[in-house]
Amino acid sequence: MSATSNPVERGLNLDDFPAFSYAYQPIVDGLTREVFSYEALIRGPRGESAKDVLDRVGEGIKYQFDQASRIAAIQLAASLGLTAHINVNILPGSLFAADVSIDATLEAIADHTKFAGLLNAYRGMGLKVAIDDFGAGISGLNLLADFQPDQIKIDMNLVRGIEGDGPRQAIVRAIMQVCFDLGIDVIAEGIETQSEYLWFSNQGVRLFQGYLFAKPGFQQFPTLRYGGL
Repeated sequence: MSATSNPVERGLNLDDFPAFSYAYQPIVDGLTREVFSYEALIRGPRGESAKDVLDRVGEGIKYQFDQASRIAAIQLAASLGLTAHINVNILPGSLFAADVSIDATLEAIADHTKFAGLLNAYRGMGLKVAIDDFGAGISGLNLLADFQPDQIKIDMNLVRGIEGDGPRQAIVRAIMQVCFDLGIDVIAEGIETQSEYLWFSNQGVRLFQGYLFAKPGFQQFPTLRYGGL
């Protein structure tokens, strides 16, 4: 599926966008061994990387492209017979697309209270909000002070080799305690080994994403594998 095959509302000119498609990677419930949701990952029309696509998106149309690509991700997933939740990524500035001024957009993004208010409004419509790559910087911590997302994804750099890394274990346990207190679900992303999976599972985490379970499937939902789990 390419951008030129997907109608988009509000009169966006898709001819201005590079061609793109999607791959889908499952987030699995380790307890039920079922797919909880699929994350939509943008790709080129022949499976090229996300960077390859995004590098060809002009600065002036990146928010329009963000909107168009989300619609395409949902349409493609529906055509594949989606039966689980779907996770679509969003550029923070897309929430302020009505503000045509670049300065206004940057000012709005810097205002965490306003940003949180918009996210909470979307949650009121039934959408769930997740913070990706949590632990990769301070932005997630700042956002948690203003609003509580439904989910966070522990950054894979904290996940890698955590079963033998005491400092990482301490950091992740602290994050998980905050999430437990606030009623936020934790997703461990980038799980590649059984040892990583077992460490998080023993901490009470039940949602996982990573190559241990499935690599992203280009224009398809990949088959899950559990190996010796």
